[in-house]
This record gives sequence, structure tokens and C-alpha cells, in this order.
Amino acid sequence: MKYWVLIVISVLSTIILSGIGMGVPILNILFGFIIGWYAAKRACILYENLEGRLSKIFIYCLFCSGLTLILMLGIWGSKISMLFDPLSDFENFGHPMILYDPKLSFIGWLILMIIISPFLQLIASVFSAFITLKVRLKSIKR
Repeated sequence: MKYWVLIVISVLSTIILSGIGMGVPILNILFGFIIGWYAAKRACILYENLEGRLSKIFIYCLFCSGLTLILMLGIWGSKISMLFDPLSDFENFGHPMILYDPKLSFIGWLILMIIISPFLQLIASVFSAFITLKVRLKSIKR
């Protein structure tokens, strides 16, 4: 597959999965496992040395989690202004009350959506790529 086709598929799938999750990127995190698997398979085909494989795998995984970060900033970043509005109603916003205070729960929700979710996608994709490389290298040694 050409690189531009891969980029278009990554962007579209990130947008579609975020839309299906209604702004909560749980499907994007699970998609990270597919990203890691595909990145490792592609890198094993295209590159002979391990350093080339690992760098390309990490770049692709970082690109996809960066897409999720940008999308989450677009979705949830506009809600940050509510923190500075004294008339904001945090209790009826619709986010889960993770902590006891509604404002602290809202801050925790924004941190979870904007920062932690793309990081979890990166971890899932790197883990999946590692397992794929481990299995592939074990089968080559036999």
C-alpha cells in the first residue's frame, strides 16, 4: 500500500471511530492494536535491519496517536473555556462524576480525553507491534 493511501485510511478511520464513540476514543485505543500489528507487518516486509523496522513502526504509531490527540483537542478543547466561566454548570454537563467535586471531575474528564486517551492508543499500538515482531522473529529463527 502506498504511504498516502495509508495516511488517508488512518485519518478517516480515526475520525469515524471517534464519531462512533461519540467523542470518547475507546475505539481509537482498540484500533491501536490493529495499527501496531499492521505497522510491524509492513516494517518487516520493507526493511531488513531491526533499527529501520523499529523506527518506522514507532513513527507510524506516533502519527496515529497524534491524529487522535488533534481530534480530541478539536472535540474537547473548546470545553476548557468552561473552567474560567463562573456560571458553568459542571453537574449537568454529562460527564461521569469520577471525583466528588463536579469541577474536579470535569478537569479529570478533560485530562482523560485529551491527554491520556492518545497515550493509551500509543501504548496499545507499540505493545501490539512488539508482540507481532516477537512472533515473527521467533518464526524466522525456526
